[in-house]
Amino acid sequence: MKRFFGPQISALALFFGALQIAPVAAETVLHAVPPAPLRVLDPSLSTAQIVLTHGFMVFDTLLGLDEQFRPQPQMAEYTVSEDRMVYTLTLRDGLLWHDGTPVTAEDCVASLKRWGSNDSAGRVMMQHVQSIEAPSDKVLVITLAKPFGHVLDLLAKPSPVPTFMMPKRLAETPAAQPIAEMIGSGPFKFIANEFRPGDQAVYVKNTAYVPRKEPASWTAGGKVVKVDKVVLKSMPDMQTTLNALQAGDVDFVESVTIDLLPMLANNDDVKVGSLLPLGSQIVGQFNHRLPPFDNAKVRKAAMLALDQELFLQTAIGNPDYYQSCPSVYGCSVPLASEAGAEYVAGTPAQRMEQAKTALQESGYDGTPVVMLQPSDMAILNTQPIVAAERLREAGFSVEVVPMDWGALSARRTSSAPAAQGGWNMFFTAWGVPFIWNPLVNPLIDGSGKDGVWSGWRVSPEVEALRAQFLVAQDPATQQQLAQEIQQIAWDQGFYYNGGVYRTVSAWRNGIQGTNQRPAVFFWNIEK
Repeated sequence: MKRFFGPQISALALFFGALQIAPVAAETVLHAVPPAPLRVLDPSLSTAQIVLTHGFMVFDTLLGLDEQFRPQPQMAEYTVSEDRMVYTLTLRDGLLWHDGTPVTAEDCVASLKRWGSNDSAGRVMMQHVQSIEAPSDKVLVITLAKPFGHVLDLLAKPSPVPTFMMPKRLAETPAAQPIAEMIGSGPFKFIANEFRPGDQAVYVKNTAYVPRKEPASWTAGGKVVKVDKVVLKSMPDMQTTLNALQAGDVDFVESVTIDLLPMLANNDDVKVGSLLPLGSQIVGQFNHRLPPFDNAKVRKAAMLALDQELFLQTAIGNPDYYQSCPSVYGCSVPLASEAGAEYVAGTPAQRMEQAKTALQESGYDGTPVVMLQPSDMAILNTQPIVAAERLREAGFSVEVVPMDWGALSARRTSSAPAAQGGWNMFFTAWGVPFIWNPLVNPLIDGSGKDGVWSGWRVSPEVEALRAQFLVAQDPATQQQLAQEIQQIAWDQGFYYNGGVYRTVSAWRNGIQGTNQRPAVFFWNIEK
């Protein structure tokens, strides 16, 4: 037997020995720390920045917005009729849901209708829509009942609720009810069994995703995924987070507390930079439904007492990263103006004297202001303390209630009395690309309706001007309307505009593709 099998065994040994088994490539995992924990998954039901980031990983939009604020094709190409009353969108080839089924126009029709119920600007648009139909599997048609000049802008806008597409079976979920699955057609797939609310969210590359060929620009262009997995890990303590970054346990920190930047100064393995050039606006939101801020005169007194520069100095510290300005749309966008500048002019002492006089004249009866404080968010936990001190000096009674951001996010939707789980004021921040004009900016919605952004502002004057803005095509007219709206928002105390700041991110040297964008997205980032 030895002689019989010897030659064959030798030949087999030579054959297999000649084979080179290619090594299995190691999985590329990007470990990132967001500025807030992820608890809500349905991106139609939250305006939180972390939910937006999650949404853009899992879902895609029919159109994207480029860095010049121009709508561009994303999931679909589009044509517009000469009278601008009919918008035809044709889905591009190769679109699949994460469960492997094809994306159809009927899915998109259902998604648009759900978006139109949950987004404040979407609701306005739907009042002008006659029909949304799918004449074929790849074509959907939006027909207007009356002129509306911002259809493309809204289909492309990245926030507060983007027009995320999802399968029809999910899109038909009642508007206020969370969808049951995170099934989109976006560049990443959500790993449900690895999700720990408030702690960790995990995403893997969607290998079936076909990016567009155009260069990436904000939410438009090619979304090319260059890592196998992204792990978003919540780490409330910033010093611990930066130690993990320097040790290589973390690859990317979205928002670094400015006063801790010196920790990274001498580390050649770490880079820092501002990736969101337009910045974010500090927002002190009043509850217009409850005393004492149901009184516009009381709100005006509060705004005179508060101080942009003090908020920015306390929260950010370094003037290289913040800017005081009155614009409710952000400081560096086309519609920015000086309307309402009198509320931020003069010295803090001068405005405080004005605030005391205004409060005395307002009829304020000493009702306590319940101020919610997000104790687990470094960028936001100082403003309530500073605001409380200024309001007390003006004559207000203030109670600061600390809680984590998740609890605050839930409580801010309540219109119950403050003593029964409600609230009077809280602070947050809005990215400028998401508030840059009167239509998309939820902070100046004056309808007072349930379902709009917290605060429930009521202003027929602003709503009338916004209605004119909807149909205005001339840039000069749009500028004038935006300026008038801004002045009224200050005069009626819609909210306190605390100025604009830019966050600083930090990442390991091996991370490439951290380009400037309206929010942190994880496509085109390479490790």
